[in-house]
Order: sequence, then C-alpha cells, then structure tokens
Amino acid sequence: MGRTERESAKQAQERAEVRAQEAELIRAAQSGDRSAFDALVRQYEHQVLRLALHLTGSEHEAEDIYQDAFLKAYRYLGNFRFECSFYTWIYRIVTNLCLDQMRRRKTRREDAAVIVDHSGEEIDLLASVSDGRSFSNPAKELERKALGEKIQAALEKLTPRERTVFELKHYEGLRLRVIGEMLHTTEETAKNTLFRATKKLRAQLAELR
Repeated sequence: MGRTERESAKQAQERAEVRAQEAELIRAAQSGDRSAFDALVRQYEHQVLRLALHLTGSEHEAEDIYQDAFLKAYRYLGNFRFECSFYTWIYRIVTNLCLDQMRRRKTRREDAAVIVDHSGEEIDLLASVSDGRSFSNPAKELERKALGEKIQAALEKLTPRERTVFELKHYEGLRLRVIGEMLHTTEETAKNTLFRATKKLRAQLAELR
C-alpha cells in the first residue's frame, strides 16, 4: 500500500471513529444525558450560528435562531433515527427556521460584493459590473460600497428558497444532494433552484453595467 493510500485509509478510519463517537453522544442524549447533548451543541454551535447569520444577515436574528434550533433539536432528538448525519439534521432545522424568518421579512447583509465559498474559490459578483476594475485602491471604496449595495439588492430579489440554496452552496460549500435533503426535496430540484438563482443574479447585475 502506497503512502497516499495509507493516508486515505487513515483519514477514513478517523472519520469513522468520529461518526461512532457522535453516535454514542446522540444515543446518550436520547437517554436523557444532558452533558452528551451539551457536547453536541459545542461541536456544532459555531457552524449553526454562522449558517444562521449568512441566511438572515442579522446578528440578532441569527442568535435567536441559534437558540431556537438547539431547543428544537433537544425537544425532538428522540425522533432522530440515524438516517442522516446529525450535521445534516441540525442544519435542516436551522435552514427551515431561517426560511420562515426570511419569508416574514426581506433580509439584508452588508458588503456582499465578493462571495467566497467553502473551497476557497471566489465568486466575484463585481466582475459582472466592474469591467475588471480593481477595488484595492482606497479611493474607490465608496464606489465599491455602492456596487455592494446594488448586489445586495439583487440577492434580496431572489425568493427565500432560491437565496437559501444559493448561500448553502456558495457560503457553506454544501453538496446539492445535502441541500436537497435539508429542504426535503431532491438533488435535481436543488440544482434547478440554484440555476434559477444564478440566472436571476446575472440578469440583475447585467443591468448595472
């Protein structure tokens, strides 16, 4: 077995051990062990808060959703059947809470000029309207801010579901299959929703040229 294969095998083993440890925590929490549930909260609290902030664009709302999500998870943990990962399950709760909130009001986020997805690849929305200009010059910060506000306005014209799929894909770096599971739909439907969202954004940004 070569070095690469040994490293891959080791990583696979480590992932399996982590999943086994998490399963033990879930079962303990389901049996009423509050410390086990607290351990699950500590494991995912940063991801949950980050996701809620990305989707709502509001620190206050994100904190409320963070609290609601873990309260709901604690209340319904007995229904968890290990058919998906706890990660997918808690993200589904957060996403649904955010969707409800987004349907009640339009969300805003400051400076959405550049989106960086989980893999580190930049999706530079400004490229659609800036003709390749650089905004590294401080003198152009006001112009950059104005463009950022227009881009934010374009994002807000998406439906809550379109924006959610777009942000789960590009901010969280989630696979479309996982996004589909979170939204109780199929991977193909999630893919089509992402396509519509991207098409709408491009159309909106084309008007800013």
